[in-house]
Amino acid sequence: MTTPSCPCGRSEPYEKCCGRLHAGTAAAPTAEDLMRSRYGAFVKRDTGYLLRTWHPRTRPGRLDLDPGMRWTGLEILGTTEGSAFHTTGTVTFRASYRGGSLHERSRFERVDGAWVYVDGEFLD
Repeated sequence: MTTPSCPCGRSEPYEKCCGRLHAGTAAAPTAEDLMRSRYGAFVKRDTGYLLRTWHPRTRPGRLDLDPGMRWTGLEILGTTEGSAFHTTGTVTFRASYRGGSLHERSRFERVDGAWVYVDGEFLD
């Protein structure tokens, strides 16, 4: 029996991919990795991780996820900067859900060395 791949779209099992980040045993090395892990957290409904990885200046006080939302796939369309050598970066993606999709360009920054989500611009 094969282990299912991670919700972020990578072929590794969840525990070896985004699960490590969600559990706090690893940190995202790039803005894209953080974006993928945040998508995985939406799939898993891990609001604690989503809030922890949100920039303090833009983080909401709480996050209520729609229990009926079913995320079905993630496609990374482009990135700018966001590597280990940068302090900012963007990730453009399409996140599909049952009944539609979300097309966004997200901005990320490093805070105390860790990548965090700042905000996003809807493109459709």
